[in-house]
Amino acid sequence: MGELLQEGVLLGMGNPLLDISATVKPEMLTKYNLKANDAILTEDEAIFKEMLSDYEVEYIAGGATQNSIRVAQWICGKPKASSYFGCVGNDETMKKLVEKAEEAGVNVKYQISEHPTGRCAVLITGHDRSLVTKLDAANHFTVSHLEDAANWKLVEAAQVVYSAGFFLTVSVESMLKVAKYCAVNNRTYCMNLSAPFLCQFFKDQMMSVLPFTDIVFGNESEAAAYAETQALGTTDVKEIAKKIAMLPKENGSRSRVVVITQGSEPVVVVQEGVVTEYPVAPLKAEEIVDTNGAGDAFVGGFLAQFVQKKPMAKCVECGIWAATVIIKRSGCTFPEKMEFAA
Repeated sequence: MGELLQEGVLLGMGNPLLDISATVKPEMLTKYNLKANDAILTEDEAIFKEMLSDYEVEYIAGGATQNSIRVAQWICGKPKASSYFGCVGNDETMKKLVEKAEEAGVNVKYQISEHPTGRCAVLITGHDRSLVTKLDAANHFTVSHLEDAANWKLVEAAQVVYSAGFFLTVSVESMLKVAKYCAVNNRTYCMNLSAPFLCQFFKDQMMSVLPFTDIVFGNESEAAAYAETQALGTTDVKEIAKKIAMLPKENGSRSRVVVITQGSEPVVVVQEGVVTEYPVAPLKAEEIVDTNGAGDAFVGGFLAQFVQKKPMAKCVECGIWAATVIIKRSGCTFPEKMEFAA
């Protein structure tokens, strides 16, 4: 499908994490003061210890950006069409992550830190997932990793660069270095709002990167948090998306695209100032295994078509398709055979 793609056309920069996933009792959310469909950071080991002692857990290569890149790579099909940067520890967890990423065909170039590899507790209740991340090594990514000549070559090779908003808590400097390079060299820089807390507590970091961002992804709860913290005075997703699209932009040669997913409701896209809604085919309740990674998969599907210069409708269609595949499976995993009709 993506045979004609050059190596490294897509680059992801983010927080590589090992997902430790389990279906838990709702009381566990109450105990740790968690919401059913949210993402937070923690410095505490307690939740991981409880999951390992009380539940049957599954280990999955995770981290939002890495998930999206793995999905895009799976759909593109050409080995090393995508590259990925992030910081890990020199430990067994890191080996699991490398194995999973390479299995998917992603060219991973991790920065190695003396801290342990980051983990994410994925607490599944019903169809919802609550993410609790202990960044550890992921929090120690530095711009020096990009300045290594071999790594910077991967930045130069990329036509499209993507970071989930979670990376704003780690290395805004790295995001800005690459985003500015993209703006000057007419490459596409993409970012995800990723979680309500980022819009609320990391809004300065987010607003510093947005002028260099060509495509902004998010979901309805993140859009609502963004609108509230920016005092936009509206809860209408279409209006919020339009306002994000209209923010100042460094690379004026193309307008900003904003893509907001809303679960089973239509995907809202603003392109060239025009709002388009793309319907999502509803899934039967019994088809839903868990929604962990659904948003990441949407971005992966979208970008897999975008790097092949497909029209917007095809990018969104593939995003919806990829999210649907992931929702029917446990965690952000996918079948060996890729059956999206390009």
